[in-house]
Amino acid sequence: MRIVRLILLAAALASASCAVHAQGKSAPKDALLYFIWPQNGATIKGGFWCRFGLRNMGITHAGDDFPNSGHHHLLVDATDPLDPHEPIPQDKNHLHFGAGQTEARLELPPGKHTLQLVLGDAKHYLFDPPIMSEKITVNIR
Repeated sequence: MRIVRLILLAAALASASCAVHAQGKSAPKDALLYFIWPQNGATIKGGFWCRFGLRNMGITHAGDDFPNSGHHHLLVDATDPLDPHEPIPQDKNHLHFGAGQTEARLELPPGKHTLQLVLGDAKHYLFDPPIMSEKITVNIR
């Protein structure tokens, strides 16, 4: 029975260290995440291709843990700040691009919308410091 408890304890400690390591992964200070398209303040009729730009880091698939690399997340009309100790949520306001995509076709309802890019690590955690684009506004007709 004691051996079983030691094995369980070792497994728990090993998994805990992985979770802590995933949070706050460091990134180059000169990394820059930005929108190629659309531009801030753009008025767009109907659906559009949103194109993501990243400088001084690489794009990989979610789960691929390479140095100085991550994958895109697009925040659409998100108002709550992201928790650096939790993975980036996945819902209608937090879109994940874990296959390494650098663009996405968006269909938003008419009106004013905010967009912001966030780079996540292999396990969807923010980098330290967080790598985020400026928040932009688009108007959909």
